[in-house]
Amino acid sequence: MTTVRIPPTLRPETGGAREVPAAGGTVRDLLEDLTSRFPALQGKLEYANVYVDGEDVRTLEGEETQVREGATVILLPAMAGGV
Repeated sequence: MTTVRIPPTLRPETGGAREVPAAGGTVRDLLEDLTSRFPALQGKLEYANVYVDGEDVRTLEGEETQVREGATVILLPAMAGGV
């Protein structure tokens, strides 16, 4: 299993959990596992920034980034704004 850290803005969708276990060999698999167990996350992860062991997956293989057993995945909702 992989540990996924849930940001405060998404914790209501996971029953308040700060971290949840997830299964999958890629980031895509992990996100699908999360949304299957926590349907309220559906659509809310679409624009989330995902980090695997501190590395932004956008600089790796995106959702096809491999996730090793025991890795830590961090979800950060994308922020928008400007002046």
